[in-house]
Amino acid sequence: MSSSRTLPDALRHALDAHPDGPLCVAFSGGPDSTALLHALAALPQARARGLRALHVDHGLCADSGEWAAQARTFCARLDITCEVAQVDVPRESGEGLEAAARHVRYAAFARAIQPGEWLLLGHHRDDQAETVLLKLLRGAGPQGLGGMRATRALGAGWLWRPLLDLPREVLRAYVQAHRLPCVDDPSNRDTALARNHLRHEILPRLQRYFPHAVDSILHSAALCRAADGSLRRRWLEALDVLHDPATGSLDANGWLALESALREPLLDHWLHARGLGAPTAAQRRQIERQCAARAGQQPCVRWRGTELHIWKGRLWALAPRAPVDPQWQADWHGEPLELPDGGTLVLDPPARLAAPLTVRLRRGGERIRPAGDRHTRELRDLFQQAALPPWRRQACPLLYAGGELIAVADLWQTERAASLFEGLGARLCWRPARQAERDPFG
Repeated sequence: MSSSRTLPDALRHALDAHPDGPLCVAFSGGPDSTALLHALAALPQARARGLRALHVDHGLCADSGEWAAQARTFCARLDITCEVAQVDVPRESGEGLEAAARHVRYAAFARAIQPGEWLLLGHHRDDQAETVLLKLLRGAGPQGLGGMRATRALGAGWLWRPLLDLPREVLRAYVQAHRLPCVDDPSNRDTALARNHLRHEILPRLQRYFPHAVDSILHSAALCRAADGSLRRRWLEALDVLHDPATGSLDANGWLALESALREPLLDHWLHARGLGAPTAAQRRQIERQCAARAGQQPCVRWRGTELHIWKGRLWALAPRAPVDPQWQADWHGEPLELPDGGTLVLDPPARLAAPLTVRLRRGGERIRPAGDRHTRELRDLFQQAALPPWRRQACPLLYAGGELIAVADLWQTERAASLFEGLGARLCWRPARQAERDPFG
């Protein structure tokens, strides 16, 4: 796409070259998304693809409700449907308000996007240069320094940035020429925010000394994307070797032995495929150190929205689980029983117990004599022998009859429990809470 084209010309070219599918504009009401939505609304090929708008109300400013109303009004004048998604941004997330708002916004996009739909963002050439500089200052490798991708999967559909080759000035000229009303978000002028500081302070100074700074930055980004493509082929090959489809885990030592240029993007890809976030540089170093933990240790590295366990020589990635009350218990007659961690205990086929059993969680020191075994076993030893992951043991349901432990989920049963369930013609089934450890590559 040539930067000398007008905005409508650029969009016509993009639509003609792009796969079919419904279109939705991420519409903040600011100048860039306003220009994008208005120009698309004038194109019959865009309207033929069910063009609509999505506005995210972060609630971070007293005027946010007014901005949402303005978005609806603007879209109504264009005869375009506008969906408003209201979100809450955590102010104490530890990652900063700017990053927290971005995470919440993209999560809202993913929830709202329809199957096969393309969500269009108004990011342009100057945004791309800012992104590359930010990534450089944060120590990114070729993948990050390649900048924003034009397209990527998002929720049930796709994210699309059709204007990455178009300068900001083209979009602002379009807004002025059509006298379009735009939201004036004061946070965009707050130079305490990293991106705004680059935009208003750093890049203008760079361009005074290096008039072609943006061109050079974007050229370097293109080279990084090419390098990343070459590296990607190599770490995808390594992923096939290190990844176990049965468990979704990675060989820790094999991962650690990779070159850094392969190790880091492989880990990020594996995490992102599970809907989990990537670690910081400091957290990566901690993961690498913990890979050498002694046998019997169970290291876990945590960051926002992610737990990474190193267990039995492998890496396991999970979403954080809410703590469970170890004193929880319930009387059970055989109906589907929801466990504290979101798992369930059922009989298959459904049946009803003549007398209720008590279902509890581990409290320590439990012992059971499995059917066919001459010895009573400590539950801790059975879990280790069965290689049950430590993060599942805490919420494993224990069944008691008159104070006697007769079953540990569907893993071990005493003769008494085996006789009880055989008499019912039913099988005991424990369905653990679904975790991010499930394999998205399988």
